[in-house]
Amino acid sequence: MFRKARPDIQLKSAEQIAKMREAGKVVARALNEVRAAAAPGVSTLDLDQIAERVIRDAGAIPSFKGYGGGGGVPAFPGSICASVNEEVVHGIPRADRVLREGDTVSVDCGAILDGWHGDSAITVAVGEVSEADRKMMDVCRESMWRGIDQLRPGRRLGDIGHAIDSYMRSQGRYGNVQEYGGHGIGTEMHMEPHVLNYGRPGKGIELVEGMVLAIEPMTNRGTRHVAVLEDAWTVVTRDGARSAHFEHTVAVTADGPLVLTAREDDRDDIERRGFPDPGL
Repeated sequence: MFRKARPDIQLKSAEQIAKMREAGKVVARALNEVRAAAAPGVSTLDLDQIAERVIRDAGAIPSFKGYGGGGGVPAFPGSICASVNEEVVHGIPRADRVLREGDTVSVDCGAILDGWHGDSAITVAVGEVSEADRKMMDVCRESMWRGIDQLRPGRRLGDIGHAIDSYMRSQGRYGNVQEYGGHGIGTEMHMEPHVLNYGRPGKGIELVEGMVLAIEPMTNRGTRHVAVLEDAWTVVTRDGARSAHFEHTVAVTADGPLVLTAREDDRDDIERRGFPDPGL
């Protein structure tokens, strides 16, 4: 049984959130291994196979593999989304998409463990990237943390998007992708509510204990405008500029935002912001 914030929003008990943390740990391990493997000469399909091995070895199931389909759109074929350079999100892993020195690759990964989902994304520098790309990645990652910091009882959904967008705007002329955003997550990967990466503070539904949301900004070096390729999945920037994508699954608790997909490299951000210890 689940409590409801409203009829279509699932609230989780402390025990259920703990189960989601276990799913989140699987995702964290997969992303750690993918990041370590991302190097010139490695294909995005190679990265996909690494992530799938980690997920299945943990007794979990890749959330993305076979997701969707219908209405002329094929089911997603990969265990990760691997989006290179101007690809924003939903890049399909391919043997002929080989990483090169100076590329950036955004990797989105999901896993189901004991019926519960974890979902997280990182953008990885392949070798040495430009200072402009490095800053774009830093801005996107920090905007995610600014959004996560709003996941407290009594805050509003609009506070999340406002925190993300206002930080991104403060850092320069970056495009904040509006067509895609975060989402509720739990016994399904995508649940209500949809979480915009822009918004008005104090507006939208009230955040309450037990909500679990995936927070995932996408930051373009150019304009915010995007398009979908003929494969019906891969989203690219319209102007060809590079993009970054970061995401964490986070629970709203009385003690503050609990990052359920936290990795060891998140420790400093979690401790500096006074978030609850996710058990790194």
